[in-house]
Amino acid sequence: MYEKDGIIFRKMDFNDINGVVQIESRSFSSPWTAAMFNEELNNPIAYYIVAINGQEVVGYAGMWLIIDEAHITNIAVDPKYRRRNIATEMIRLLIEKAREMNIKAMTLEVRSCNFQAIELYKRFGFKTEGFRKGYYREDGDDALIMWLTL
Repeated sequence: MYEKDGIIFRKMDFNDINGVVQIESRSFSSPWTAAMFNEELNNPIAYYIVAINGQEVVGYAGMWLIIDEAHITNIAVDPKYRRRNIATEMIRLLIEKAREMNIKAMTLEVRSCNFQAIELYKRFGFKTEGFRKGYYREDGDDALIMWLTL
């Protein structure tokens, strides 16, 4: 557990799923379900964290740890808590965890039109290494594949 600016960051547990699903539905056009997050918390290669303000889940992030690579699966912050560096702190914590586990590189996909997220990832050193045309099924949006060497 770690606290910064009144927000507590800790490993996600099953009691957090309802709050995570609420953020997911406010953030994405094809949100993950509670069952999907439950499955992730039972997945031995998955690692998820949450950001908590008081008793409220205000953000979450997750990654899969596969041999010596990490794949950031999702990251979101409740719209009313955005622009407070919560996503920045969660990415920093995921990178820190990856380094602790001797991960050599991290990857993620991001919508090609999500300029704020792309700039955030670039600040951590992620570089665009690929492109997936029509990756997001619900609207056909393209994805950039970004990598960070640790």
